[in-house]
Order: sequence, then C-alpha cells, then structure tokens
Amino acid sequence: MSPEGHSHTGGTVNRRRLAIAFTLTASVLVAEVIGAIITGSLALLVDAAHMLTDAGGLLIALIAARLMERAATSRRTWGLRRAEVLAATVQASVLLAVGIFVAVEAVQRFSRPAEIASVELLIFGVVGLLANVGSIVVLSGGRGDNLNMRAAFLEVLNDALGSVAVIGAAIVIMTTGWQQADTVAALLVATLIIPRTLRLLRDAVDVLLESVPRGIDLDAVRQHLLDEDHVVDVHDLHITQIATGLPVLTAHVVVEAECFHDGHAPEITQALQTCVSEHFPVAIDHATFQLEPAGAVPSHDLH
Repeated sequence: MSPEGHSHTGGTVNRRRLAIAFTLTASVLVAEVIGAIITGSLALLVDAAHMLTDAGGLLIALIAARLMERAATSRRTWGLRRAEVLAATVQASVLLAVGIFVAVEAVQRFSRPAEIASVELLIFGVVGLLANVGSIVVLSGGRGDNLNMRAAFLEVLNDALGSVAVIGAAIVIMTTGWQQADTVAALLVATLIIPRTLRLLRDAVDVLLESVPRGIDLDAVRQHLLDEDHVVDVHDLHITQIATGLPVLTAHVVVEAECFHDGHAPEITQALQTCVSEHFPVAIDHATFQLEPAGAVPSHDLH
C-alpha cells in the first residue's frame, strides 16, 4: 500500500474515533446540564462547563483531522497537514487555562467551601466516567498517530481523571460530610492536567518554531553526510517538521569538483538521500540537497 493510501486510511479511522468520542462527550454534557437544572447542583454545572470545554476540543480535533486529508495545491504544497499542530495548540492552551482556573478556584474554596449535593454528584460522576472510559478505549489506538490525536486523547483522559476525582469526593462527602473533599479533588485534577498540557504545548510550539524534530540529532546527521564518499563539506543544514511523521531536510553539500565532470554527481545525490532515510531512528524521506563544487564561492556568501 502506498504511503498516501495508508495515510488516507489512518485518517479515516481517526476521524471515526474522534466522532464517536465527541458524540459520547456531547451526550454526557447534555445529561449533566439537565441534571444540574433538576437538582440545582453547582458542582454538576461546573462539571458540565468542563465537559463543554472537552466537547469543543474534540470538535476542533475532528475538524482538523478532516482538514489534514485535503490534497496539496499549488498554493498549499503540503496541503493542510499542519492543521493538527494548530488544533493541538488551541486544545493545549484551553486545557492549560482550565487547569490554572481549577487550581486557583480550589485554593480559594479552602477558605469558603461550597455546599455540595453529594448524591447527584456521585450519579453524574459515574455517568461521566463510563462515557470517558468509552472515549479512551476508542481513541487509544490512534493517540500516537499525531499531535491532534494526542491532544484529543489527553482531553478525554483529563476528563476521566476528573470524573474519578468527582466520584471520590462525592463518596467522602456522603460518608463524612467533609465538604472540602470536593476542593481537594479539584486541586488533584489540576496537578494532573497542567504538566501533561505543558508537554503537549511544548511539542506543538516546537513544530511551529521549526525546531529540529525530537529523535533527530542534527550533528549526527551532518557527520553521516560528511562520511559519504566525495563529500567535502556540509553547510546550511536545516531539519524541520511539517507535521507528525513528516520531517523535512535541506542542505548545501560541497563535493569534489571532479564529480561534476565525470557524471558522478547524481550518484552522490542518491547516496545522500539513502543516508538520511535509512540511518536514523526517524526516517527523513523529504530531503533536498544542493550540490556545490569544492573551491566555488558558497551561495550564502554571494550578495
């Protein structure tokens, strides 16, 4: 199967996963809003707001997954592959804001605990957990495919942890009457959300800043290129990442001048392509090399 075909199949499967997860999350959101109206529970209303954030994140991920499948054009030569990075950045930013808000609110509630409707909290906590477990099962198979799927998986995992914390707090309140259990649970969720979100945001920003992809050592790549026969020097070496699994390399390679006269230059180009696509943990299949004869003025010195 061609890479294009594999990508299309994987994208279709991931869109189906996201659609199922979104449907489950949106259903629980509606149920919690109805429950909050019936019971008057503030805790349920707050959790419903959390679910609204998660549903929005999954919807963003679903839209991004569809955009990523669009074919390249003469204007967007990589298509919309980077939509995954933009979606992950938005999701991570929202999750970070939620985590910080929860942490601040939890600290404030230690001095003024709210009255919690524990029975209703327990019921909807269980409902939310069941839906989140279903979403986790659906998304787990694609969470390593790209940043977009990773962000979506983090959304539902975060909400599942929140549901577990809600259930635990409800049980403690029901058995002991200690209202602060809700605050402790919220603070626990915040401490779990923020570190994971920061790592996701860092990875997304690295792509946007065109940093060298993780798993690729630029100096090792340079040395491998220099070790190829007839190569004299390598300069202007850049390795960036368009999207997950799509690293791109460009380099100016100085070779012995005779290679341009004896017809050996094409073989060097092929050897360089093979080098970067086979010798490293992360294969670089999109590589562009500009060959320059030794002794010529480097292009970057010309004005």
